[in-house]
Amino acid sequence: MLMFRLNLKLLSIISALLLLTPAYSQVYSLPEPGSRLIGQRLQHEIKEGDYLHAISQQYNIGLIGLMASNPTVDPFLPLPGTIIELPTSMILPDTEYKGIVINLPELRLYYFPKNTNDVHVFPVGIGREGRKTPQMNSFVKSKIKDPVWIPTKATRDEYLKKYKTVLPQKMAAGERNPLGNYALRLGYGYSNYLIHGTNQNFGIGMRISAGCIRMNPDDIEWLYHNVATNEPVTIINKPVKFAVEPNGHYMLEVHSPLSSESLGDNLNTGEIMDKFQDKDRIDVMAVNKALLLHYGLPMKISI
Repeated sequence: MLMFRLNLKLLSIISALLLLTPAYSQVYSLPEPGSRLIGQRLQHEIKEGDYLHAISQQYNIGLIGLMASNPTVDPFLPLPGTIIELPTSMILPDTEYKGIVINLPELRLYYFPKNTNDVHVFPVGIGREGRKTPQMNSFVKSKIKDPVWIPTKATRDEYLKKYKTVLPQKMAAGERNPLGNYALRLGYGYSNYLIHGTNQNFGIGMRISAGCIRMNPDDIEWLYHNVATNEPVTIINKPVKFAVEPNGHYMLEVHSPLSSESLGDNLNTGEIMDKFQDKDRIDVMAVNKALLLHYGLPMKISI
């Protein structure tokens, strides 16, 4: 009987661990010609003790994106039994499918490997208000293992003012280094922008960095080993994405703009209707709903 109870307990532990294993692959097949939709709709039933940050880590999706898809759900104390939408389907950005593409309002990085039919999608952290990540057409200038952090004077002043912490001029690689274990240096400007890891388990899929692109440790390690130097890096700011699918459906995906500066970027109903050939087929109420709620999910807007 004791052995049976021990085995039962062991089975329960293994089952719990299996539930924590990410159930969603971040690798997608590129869609058929004429389509821009990838992924599929997935849902998650809230269990006792669940909270949205843990769920975002389980499925490797951004926290802000998960909250946007479920605006009525308490991120800290979601009600058990609630069915939440996972942002695991999306419209590909309207840009060349080549190298690394980052769409800032999505808080997502897309990587299109050469000579494959795949796209890898990762949640990222980007620059916070006042330290925004710039749009750019750039490239991977170098790959760095165990990067040294050299905080700027502005960063040192900020830490001193906000946290009463004196930062060193240089911080060697290690568990205290906020760049993590891997980094990709971009050729933009003075080459002071990085795509890098982190030593924290919070902040991915949020506007939280000093301007660089932050990734989960496992994600940046994979990218570091798969991306090549000189591969293109395109960073765009497109809160609204459109698609006319081969089946005739008009699709719209709207993310919250980064600031009021972005509000004029295709974010009114008339401009969106102009993107589609047959305006009579557009469900204006669906368009208005997408613009109002910023769900960050592909929505059908054709009748």
